Amino acid sequence: MHIGKFEILIAWDNYFKLDGGAMFGIVPKLLWNKTNPSDERNRILLSLNPMVIRFDKEVFIVDTGIGDKWDKKNKDILALVQTSNIIKSLSEMGINKEDITGVILTHLHFDHTGGSVEKDINGSLMPAFPNARYYIQQGEWDFAVNPNERTKASYLPENFLPLHEHRRVQFLKGDEEIVGGIRVEVTGGHTPHHQIVLVESGGKKACYLGDIIPTNSHIKIPYIMGYDTNPLDTLEAKKRLLRQAIEENWLVVFPHAPRLHAGYLKQTENGVILTPADLNED
Repeated sequence: MHIGKFEILIAWDNYFKLDGGAMFGIVPKLLWNKTNPSDERNRILLSLNPMVIRFDKEVFIVDTGIGDKWDKKNKDILALVQTSNIIKSLSEMGINKEDITGVILTHLHFDHTGGSVEKDINGSLMPAFPNARYYIQQGEWDFAVNPNERTKASYLPENFLPLHEHRRVQFLKGDEEIVGGIRVEVTGGHTPHHQIVLVESGGKKACYLGDIIPTNSHIKIPYIMGYDTNPLDTLEAKKRLLRQAIEENWLVVFPHAPRLHAGYLKQTENGVILTPADLNED
């Protein structure tokens, strides 16, 4: 799909599962289990949907999935069955890892940064996209390298420290334009410096929502993850973003929706509904 001069694609980095209660916070299981049935360990199915932005001779990717540096124990915890990876997914689109010129990370949790770093033939950790700049909020970086007891498990230093060691990081300080038509906006909420990515060209707009609205099931305002550090900030960000998306007819992309990855929102008498979008069509 094209947003003006930008071609928008969705890559894929496997399915995984997380606890349904954590994914929906205070919302009772009786409600969320209707649309997101849990398994015997109370986990729900999620997907990893990085967004690709292609224009001129540039290729940007937003988030990099969960990666493939997992041991047997953690694969079992996450119900992670890896049949592909982000590099293979890009290759199927005709994009080599050397073609990627920019990587924008909404935040540094393991399921958004896992494909940012890979092991070379000697087992050393290297940036997976050797020609890319990695765009990260300075505040998010500081929060990730100094985690507290509640947040520590979500940050795996091996997914982002090598980026800095190899001088591939460009730190951002708040809302910034990366290139003409692509900008980031800090929302907070999920993490204190979580950012979304907005694309605008030719009178059209698209938004990668990050973990402010991780799946289409989270469109309802109270559906906020238990993982969020500042849930009331998430609440306010959701209300603002949903209003803008409806008024300005944004294409919205969900990072973890296992089926409906993207679409357009519409306000109805019964609430906000999603019209799915096929990104293979204009």
